[in-house]
Formats: sequence, structure tokens, C-alpha cells
Amino acid sequence: MTKMLKGIAASDGIAAAKAYMLVQPDLSFSETKIDDPEAEIARLNDAVAASKKELEVIKTKAAENLGDEEAQVFEAHLTILSDPEMLGQISDKIKNDKVNAEAAVKSVTDMFIQMFEGMTDNAYMQERAGDVRDVTKRLMSHLLGVTLPSPALINEEVVIVAHDLTPSDTAQLYRKYVKGFITDIGGRTSHSAIMSRTLEIPAIVGSGSATDDIKADQTVIIDGINGDALVDPSDAELKEYQQKADDFAAQKAEWAQLKNEQSVTADGKQVTLGANIGTPKDVEGATDNGAEAVGLFRSEFLYMDASELPSEDDQFEAYKQAVEGMNGKQVVVRTMDIGGDKKLPYLPLPEEQNPFLGYRAIRISLDRQDIFRTQLRALLRASAYGRLAVMFPMIATVKEFKDAKAVFEEEKAKLVADGVKVSDDIEVGMMMEIPAAAMIADKLAKYADFFSIGTNDLIQYSMAADRGNEHVSYLYQPYNPSLLRLIKNIIDASHKEGKWTGMCGEMAGDQVAVPLLAGLGLDEYSMSATSILKTRSLLKKLDTNKMKELADKAVTECETTEEVVDLVHKYTD
Repeated sequence: MTKMLKGIAASDGIAAAKAYMLVQPDLSFSETKIDDPEAEIARLNDAVAASKKELEVIKTKAAENLGDEEAQVFEAHLTILSDPEMLGQISDKIKNDKVNAEAAVKSVTDMFIQMFEGMTDNAYMQERAGDVRDVTKRLMSHLLGVTLPSPALINEEVVIVAHDLTPSDTAQLYRKYVKGFITDIGGRTSHSAIMSRTLEIPAIVGSGSATDDIKADQTVIIDGINGDALVDPSDAELKEYQQKADDFAAQKAEWAQLKNEQSVTADGKQVTLGANIGTPKDVEGATDNGAEAVGLFRSEFLYMDASELPSEDDQFEAYKQAVEGMNGKQVVVRTMDIGGDKKLPYLPLPEEQNPFLGYRAIRISLDRQDIFRTQLRALLRASAYGRLAVMFPMIATVKEFKDAKAVFEEEKAKLVADGVKVSDDIEVGMMMEIPAAAMIADKLAKYADFFSIGTNDLIQYSMAADRGNEHVSYLYQPYNPSLLRLIKNIIDASHKEGKWTGMCGEMAGDQVAVPLLAGLGLDEYSMSATSILKTRSLLKKLDTNKMKELADKAVTECETTEEVVDLVHKYTD
């Protein structure tokens, strides 16, 4: 009998395939005394050989699907598995203490992990601790006879079922075979949700119980449009959803006709629809979906994908590739937004009770100006190759913005003095994601060339609710009148100073929010590339005068999110 699961629709589309359980196995064991050390060492050697064979396949697949650089992590794992020092110590432990291989592996690898973590003056060696952990997990899985999920080895069509998906998990997903996924936790702004839209695969997050209710190889239908998942569907249900998938494909084909058209409302007001990207490679997806700009280049991904702080030249090449790829259309680069839930193994940050309220983003950049200035120089050099803009994240005060802008101007003056070509018209703006900044938008608008509203954090901070915490997920309310008032204040303040405001949070592509944002006068909407054409189609049906009336009522008359949603439907249906 079909089982229905309900979650949050994270990425549009419909898919059906058998379930692949991306769930970590139980690797617990008991230490036992053994009588035959040689037999136990042979068991260890078999596990090492099996792990190496597996890693060779994973490395090859990763190189094919992701590139040689991303595959290097698996080469590091193979090197560890060939280390005579570590393997020798494990064998000696088995012989001398007469303990099972599992106990010996844990004892020795724990020692290596602790040693690497203690090398606080060598970021590269500190990072090796994580590699040893991964290798230990793989080795243990073979010793215990359990299967360790390896997304890179998937070679047939599947639907991924997971508690959550980490960045390293999604890095191994191959779109040819992964047709969709469903997770237990997460929201529309979680990493897994954003990645699903980048990969253009249907996804449901926050189901609560997918890993409990779905078993390996069961057929699962993922309805990423409505947030429904069907487990073991009947033939009739499969046929019904195939028709829905065909209808959605036809709708996408209709939207595709708008790829080269301008983004204009029904009454002729032109706006800009941009794409959010993480790497220069994402520019292709942006242009394929008709992006008129890159409204957010998340530069922290350049840091997260590296084993050490990226050099000025490495960053310059990435930014240059992005601006050249957009062929004269603006690329807005957000300076490094590290901290909160984004950490770098080679840049230790202080342990904090509330990292989202702590040392992150511009706060790190202004404190570690060596890192900040390197990034700014790379950006300034890249500005000569296209239309580049720069924005600072997590600005809370006028002084923070002025201090950051002063560092930017200092580096620009140095490069010009050295004869390096730099653009004369780089716009320098800021993210609007802290309520305190939103409340003094009129002051900040005197100094910033533009604002970009980061609704993911603005909602989180306005509601004092962690967006990744399912217990307070009900407070993630993009249509709440309080948030709409903040957005109105930001847009009005920028317009009064002759500046423009964009939005690069997920709300920019939300089909309920777009009519409200059109009424509030938003100038640029930046979103996952796959949402652009759908949003362009919607904007063509909206009269901004009517939407202004809608927005005014939502801000002044509505008390709840539900009332705002009802009002939007009343004005647009």
C-alpha cells in the first residue's frame, strides 16, 4: 500500500526511482581479546585492500563528474591507507595487546587524529585529521561488514534518501543518475535545498521521517512542486505522476521561450532578474536560464573548496572567469562570508555559543585585513574584464561599511599607483540582512551604491529563530508583515538617495513573494538560476500599480502571514 510523506517543496520537478539510502551505518563495536593475531592482521589487510579498491573507483568517478581537483581528496585517503607507520602501529597493537582489529584501528587512528588536530601552527596538517576520520570510517565499515554509502559510486537512476545532505555529499552527486532527493530535516534555505535547485533536480526537505519510512530499493515518487513523496506507489499513481511530470516539462518549455526576453511587468516596468552562483562554473547555468546579471557570487565557496587560503591570483582567475562569462552583464561579488555554519578547517575560529551572532563575515574581514585585502585586490584586478560590483556581508553599522569601503579604496589606489588596470565604475554596496541596518537604511544609503537584501538571514534575525532548527521552523515567515515593513524601509531609503535595491535571498524567486516585491519597488531579483524564467513569466502578468496597492495593504492592514498570503491570491488569481 502506498505511503505518503509530506515535506517542504525545495526544488521544482517530479521524479520516480528506487531509493538509495544515504544513511550512515552503525559502526559501533566491542573490544575483544583474540587468540590468533595473524588471522586478525589478515582480516585488517583484507579491509585495507577493499577500502583501497573502493576509493580508486570513487576517485575515478569523482574526476569524471567533478574534475581532477575535487578528486584529490580521495587520493589523500589512499595515501593514508598506504602509510606504513599507521598500518604498522595497528598491526603491532593487534599482536602485542591481542585485541580485535576494530579496537586496534580505533586506538591508533584516534592517536593520529589527536596529533594532527594539535598542530595549530600548520593548517594543512590540521586538515589531515578529517581525512584520517574518513579513512577510519571506511576501514571500519569493511571490518564490520556493513555498507558505507558512496554517492560517487551510484550508476543507476535513484532517489536519494538522507537525514540531511552535507556539502561533501552533494559534491559527489551525479545528476545523470540522481533524479531527486528527500531529507528528514532542512528548509528552503538549507544547503541541500539550494544545491538541489543548482543541480535542477526535484527535492523535498524537512519530511521529518524519510529515513525511517523508506527502505532501500523501494520505488519513491518525489513531487518537488507540492512537497509530496509517495513510497511504493501503485501503477495508477505512477501513471498519474508521469502525466504531471510531462505537464511540468511542457510548462518549462513554455518558460524557455522567455530566455532572451527582458524582464518587464504588464505595465512596462523593467526590472533585472539575476542568478545566485557559488563558482565560475555556475555562470553557464545562469546564462542558459536567461539571467540578466549575477546578483550574488558567494565568494566563500572559493575558500571552502580549497585546502588553504586561496591566493590573490587564484581568486583573480575565478572572478575574471565569472565576469567574462557574463559578457558585460553585472556580477555582484559578496566578499567572504565565513562563520556561522560555514567553517574552514585551515582557519580556526573561536568556539562560540551563538556563532550566527558572532565572529563572521565582515567582522572577520575587518579583523583579518590580510585576508580581506588579498580578496579585494583580486576583485579590483578582475574588474577590468567586465562589469563587476562588490558588496560586504553582515554590515550592522554605518562605521562598519565606511571602514570596509576605506580598505577597498586603499587597495584600489595602490593598484592604480602600480599601473594595474582597474575599472573606474565599480559599484560598492552591502548586504541588508541585519534588522539594525534595515532600520537605518536611510543613513547607509548615503554611502552605499546599492543594497542587496539577504532575506535568509534577515528573517532569521528578525524572528530570533535559527533557520536550520526544525523546532522553530514555523517562524521562518517570508510574508510576515514585520519583514515586509523592513523590506519597504530598505527599498524606499535607497530610492530616496537615487540608489537601487536587489534581493539575493531565496524569497526573490518565491512565487508568492514576487507580487509583493513588485509592489514594494524591488529593482533586482536574484535567485537560483532555475527559478528565473518562471519568475519572468509571472512578472509579465503583474501590473505594478495594482501590486503597489497589494503591498500597501499587506504592510498596513495585515497582521499575520496567512492574511498576507490570502491577499496575494486575491490580487493575482
